Amino acid sequence: MNASFPNIPSRKRVLLVDDHALVRDGMRMHLSLQPDLIVVGEADDGESALAWLAQAGPDCLPDLVIADIGMRGMGGIALTGALHHDYPELAVLVVSMHDNLEYVRQAIRAGARGYVLKDAPSGELLAAIDAVLAGRMFYSARIARAMAEHAPSDSPLDALTRRERDILDGIGRGLANKEIAAQLGVSVRTVETHRLNLKRKLGIEGRAVLVKYAVEQLGEEGEAG
Repeated sequence: MNASFPNIPSRKRVLLVDDHALVRDGMRMHLSLQPDLIVVGEADDGESALAWLAQAGPDCLPDLVIADIGMRGMGGIALTGALHHDYPELAVLVVSMHDNLEYVRQAIRAGARGYVLKDAPSGELLAAIDAVLAGRMFYSARIARAMAEHAPSDSPLDALTRRERDILDGIGRGLANKEIAAQLGVSVRTVETHRLNLKRKLGIEGRAVLVKYAVEQLGEEGEAG
């Protein structure tokens, strides 16, 4: 684990998580050529990444975590879920050699904002970084095509994490952010971050539209029960 905390506010800070040192070296060298990015730390598994973040503290957190899926110990999906729960403001981009759509779905449900294949062109990685840092979703072209082919059977709710579903349920029941935070044992800021993620994943703009959607979903669940 390599931790350093340079104070360079003009650059977006990146934490690399991969159990292959050569992969990290290559990615770090590639990103170092980008004037708006800086790699501030590295870890070789999920546990080490969480330890790095704890050491960094809230004032030195990265803007982006790039994590592999298949690692010894805690893998990328489990790490993504932990990050989404403990650091919901962090953008997570998953990189993988696997183009299995189930892996993609698991990563997105865990809270990842993008999924890039390791054999994709280098420009695709940079495009993914730009997208997820801007709050958008990004998939490698091959993944995007495969997802489009299977889109009719997918529901937007499938992309939500368990915590996001809990918050959507609270919104549907008319609870304020403070009430949802108290009920779930999290901060109001965390609830606000999850609300932003809900709108992004569901393709919704505006508070009123999100509330309407949440009420409709709550009603459908009630009818199903």
